[in-house]
Amino acid sequence: MREISPPKRGGARERILELAEAATLEKGFGATSIEELIAGAGISKSGFFHHFRDKNALAKALIERYVANDKLILEGLFARGDELSEDPLQSFLIGLKLFAEMLADLPEAHPGCLAASFVYQEQLFDAEVRALSRESFLRWRARFAKRFDAIAAKYPPRVPIDLAALADMAAALIDGGITLGKSLKDPKILPAQVLHFRNYVRLLFDPAV
Repeated sequence: MREISPPKRGGARERILELAEAATLEKGFGATSIEELIAGAGISKSGFFHHFRDKNALAKALIERYVANDKLILEGLFARGDELSEDPLQSFLIGLKLFAEMLADLPEAHPGCLAASFVYQEQLFDAEVRALSRESFLRWRARFAKRFDAIAAKYPPRVPIDLAALADMAAALIDGGITLGKSLKDPKILPAQVLHFRNYVRLLFDPAV
C-alpha cells in the first residue's frame, strides 16, 4: 500500500525514489526515464549514478522501499487493533476498519501497487528484482494467513476454507480495488471493498452472526 503524500524534501536519493515511484505508478517503469528523474530531482547525471549504478538498481531500491513502507503501514494499523482487543477476530476486524478509514481519507483514488506494476513489466528486471516483487506478495499472504490461523483456532469457519487462499483473496481484492478505483476515478471503491472483505471474514468466523 502507498499513502498519497506531498513530495518529500530530503536527500537526492529519496527525491529520486519519490519521483520514480510516482512515475512508475502513473505510466510504468519502462516509460520512466533516468533523464526525467534527474531533471525532477534537480541533480546531475553523475549524481544519479552516485546513488544507483543503473536502472535495475533503482528498481531494486524502489521495491525494497515499497515493501518496508507497506509493512510499516499495515503492521501499525493491525497493531492498533491488537491494542484495542485481545480477541483475534475482533482485533483483525478493527484493523480492517482502520485500514478502510485510512484509504477513505485519501484525497483521490489510490495511486497503485508498485509490486503489481513490476509484475506487469517483469521482463525489464533481473532475477533479484523479480524475486523481491514476488516476496512482497508472499509476505502479504504470510501476514494475513497467520492472523487467520489464530482466528480459526478460536472460531472454526462455518465452511471448509483454505486460509492461505483467504489471505490471497485480500491481496487480490486490494489490487483489484485500486485498479477499479483508478479506472472509474472513484476513491470510494477501494475502502468499500475492504469493508466488504471485513464483512465476509466476520460471516465466516463470527458465531454471533
